[in-house]
Amino acid sequence: MAEQFVMTQKNLDDLKEELEYLVKTKRPEIIERIAEARSHGDLSENAEYDAAREEQRSNEGKIAEIEYQIKNAVVQEEITDNSYVHLNSVVTVYDEEFGEEETYTISSVTDVDVMNNKISSESPVGAALMRHKKGEEVLVASPDGEYKLRIVNIR
Repeated sequence: MAEQFVMTQKNLDDLKEELEYLVKTKRPEIIERIAEARSHGDLSENAEYDAAREEQRSNEGKIAEIEYQIKNAVVQEEITDNSYVHLNSVVTVYDEEFGEEETYTISSVTDVDVMNNKISSESPVGAALMRHKKGEEVLVASPDGEYKLRIVNIR
C-alpha cells in the first residue's frame, strides 16, 4: 500500500501550483540552458553543461516527488475548533526542563518549514501534540529519551 499524505485542500492546491511551475516554467528554462551549454562544444569539460544537467536531475526528482504526494494525498477538512491540536493549529508549548516556551504550526509533511517552526503532524513533537488540549502535558519520544511539553495555547 502506498504511503498516504494527509493535508488540507490548501496544501494540495499549493503542491499542484508548485508542480505546474516546475513543469511549465522551470523545466523549459533548464532545457534551454542545456542547449546553450551544448553549443559551446566539448561536453567532457563543460562545467556549465554539467551544472545544467544536475539541475535537470534535481528538478525531475522534485517533480516525481510532488506527483507522488498528489497521487497519494488524503485531503482533510479544515478544522476551526481550537479546543484541541489538529492540522494547521498554532501551538505554544512550555518545556519545563529548559524553562522555555516555543510556538509551532502543525502542518502536513508536504508543508514543513523547520526554520519557521512549521512541523509535520508526523514528527515526534507534532504527533505527540495531535488531539491534545490546552493545559495537557504530552510525552515526546526522542533519540535521547522522552521529554514533557505542556500545551500553553492553541490557536
